[in-house]
Amino acid sequence: MLGSGDCCVIKSPMGKNIIIDGGNNRDYDYGENVVVPYLLDRKMTKVDFLMVSHFDADHCGGLFAVLENLKVDTIVIGKQGEAYDNCTEFLELTKNKHVKVISVQAGDILKIDKRTSFQILWPDAKNMISDNGINNNSMMGKLMYGDFSMLFTGDIEEKAEKVILEKYKNTDVLDCDILKVAHHGSKSSSIEEFVEMVSPQASVIGVGDNKYGHPNMDVIKRLEGLRK
Repeated sequence: MLGSGDCCVIKSPMGKNIIIDGGNNRDYDYGENVVVPYLLDRKMTKVDFLMVSHFDADHCGGLFAVLENLKVDTIVIGKQGEAYDNCTEFLELTKNKHVKVISVQAGDILKIDKRTSFQILWPDAKNMISDNGINNNSMMGKLMYGDFSMLFTGDIEEKAEKVILEKYKNTDVLDCDILKVAHHGSKSSSIEEFVEMVSPQASVIGVGDNKYGHPNMDVIKRLEGLRK
């Protein structure tokens, strides 16, 4: 576990290593003490794609240690609505390390390998959200491998979910096998219409001990109701 932060490590069938977010580093550096040792223990000395959903510390904090200790090929960030301190510091480190950074938005597709891709569904550069923009403009993407798909949602909240629902209405774009639940299961996210449209077979919540009451029990009930 990474405290109350998020981190997902993926190895594609053709051996590509992907990290999405990396936990906190404020009070305890989960990057140095958890993420990097975890990767090295599995002989993962190179990261092909390091993806940052957004620049809240509990998502990007541990990635500084990854950049310092491992070879990183490409960093993927979502279109930024405004400047954030963590983002500025992180990008300065990428410049010093000479790591390629690409900025993505809805409609972009990252080719991971011959059978694996990552479809960017949010943010929309033409429709950035100003209300709590760091969360609501989180990079949201759909990992696809053959018939399998997993939706990563960062910390999007109700306002973004409603806009996303409108953007993809009358399509199956949001439908997936596994949902990485938004914002650690917060009550501000995972509205009923959104989880019903996503309709996952299973849901995963990145959460640990926290003072915010995550995950919210109404959200848990909403997700459990999908299985009935």
